[in-house]
Amino acid sequence: MAFDYDLDFEKIDFREQPELYRVGRGEQGVLLVEPYKSEILPYWRFKSPEIASESSEKIYQLYQDYKKQDDFVGMDMARKFLQMGYTRARRYANYKGGRKYNENGEIKERTIDPVKAESAAIFEVKWKLVREDVDYLALKKVHQKKYG
Repeated sequence: MAFDYDLDFEKIDFREQPELYRVGRGEQGVLLVEPYKSEILPYWRFKSPEIASESSEKIYQLYQDYKKQDDFVGMDMARKFLQMGYTRARRYANYKGGRKYNENGEIKERTIDPVKAESAAIFEVKWKLVREDVDYLALKKVHQKKYG
């Protein structure tokens, strides 16, 4: 089931109401779902490989904490932040300033920033650990079957 952007995200505590949460595609809702956004976002950084390593480790630890609590929504939100760390760092690695399109709407020429590429690779490792975790996959299946 698709991510529902019509929900009142300012009022919903998804820890208290996990039945309202939809996985969606990719990173959908990553900056909307509370209290997880506020718990994870302060640690999400990718400016350098050192910062990306510290950030991805902290977010992965939060994932492990949510997992211990059987909190699928938290687990999935940590996965989304790890995925977003990868995709945003890749965008900055490929396009100076992170902008893919110029002012005319045309795709800019790609450049490679090795520092941002390394940051992306760091996030990718943790993202793969989560998305391939058998416990995550099992809880995702249960959540989707139960709630859509």
